[in-house]
Amino acid sequence: MTTALVTGGAGFIGSALVRHLTATGVRVVNVDKLTYAGSLDSLAALAGSPLHTHRKVDIIDRAALAAIFRAERPSCVYHLAAESHVDRSISDPSPFITTNVVGTHVLLAASLAYYQSLDPVARARFRFLHVSTDEVYGSLGPTGAFTEQSPYQPNNPYAASKAASDHLVRAWHHTYGLPTLITNGSNNFGPWQFPEKLVPVVLRNAMRGMPIPVYGSGENVRDWLYVDDHVSALEQVMARGRPGETYNVGSHNDRTNLALVQLLCDRLDALAPSLTVPRRRDLIAFVDDRLGHDFRYAIDPSKIEREIGWRPRASFEATLDATVRWYLEHVEWCERMEERARAR
Repeated sequence: MTTALVTGGAGFIGSALVRHLTATGVRVVNVDKLTYAGSLDSLAALAGSPLHTHRKVDIIDRAALAAIFRAERPSCVYHLAAESHVDRSISDPSPFITTNVVGTHVLLAASLAYYQSLDPVARARFRFLHVSTDEVYGSLGPTGAFTEQSPYQPNNPYAASKAASDHLVRAWHHTYGLPTLITNGSNNFGPWQFPEKLVPVVLRNAMRGMPIPVYGSGENVRDWLYVDDHVSALEQVMARGRPGETYNVGSHNDRTNLALVQLLCDRLDALAPSLTVPRRRDLIAFVDDRLGHDFRYAIDPSKIEREIGWRPRASFEATLDATVRWYLEHVEWCERMEERARAR
């Protein structure tokens, strides 16, 4: 049986990956220190399963990581543990540097020590996949798309911390021979996303009849990727990617923030009409733009399509509707998570 070590497996994308891997019979060791944004509720269906083990460990704790490697003997590492909310990185960058940069360094060191201890057959199988973001590339103008050759130009502390971790992963491959892979993905959406992110913020405020904040004029463009498509890409890159390579993961769903917010309002109107606010678009409120707000992101996924054979399967419209329905059905979970964020 394959054993995968997944860091950040109680987060939004990480928990989707854990559910996906265990559904295919992979045993997952989930290393997650359970910050304010982590929730094992998303993995409740795996309670008691021999395919899922949660270890409450901070990735900056090298001794604890070394003990996990010795005990669990994983054949691969999916590294998703990260502080990820841009607004929080602007108000306090320190946790982002600690987790995303120092934590990645500690995990790489522990992974390398374990890799060097393996026999030749196990060593040939081992892979380390670092899951990153398209934000490391900075901001695009009105045309073009990010490729794997795009220069790194991070413009906010979160993006800078992820760029630094990408460079560390690349260096550990070229210097020490650790078989690493990097993916840079576009904006994700779907169930179990922490309610400080754009899609759940829009839905939560619209459901409560509260103003929906939109930065600036709302013309900033993002590529939107359904989370289950993303984790499918991660699994396939792990299986077929070439060590030392980077793969951009995107879905050609480029939309302005304002267009996405309006679409979410319209879908919520259709799925859960309100007598008090018959048109949720009327709740949109433009607010001062975020510091260092990148204008446009767009991904060219031709490399992963060509070399790996991955393409997103999900219909954007269908998955957006499924996401709206999920938040309508999980109000209590959202309220608990929002309270946790306020108490942080």
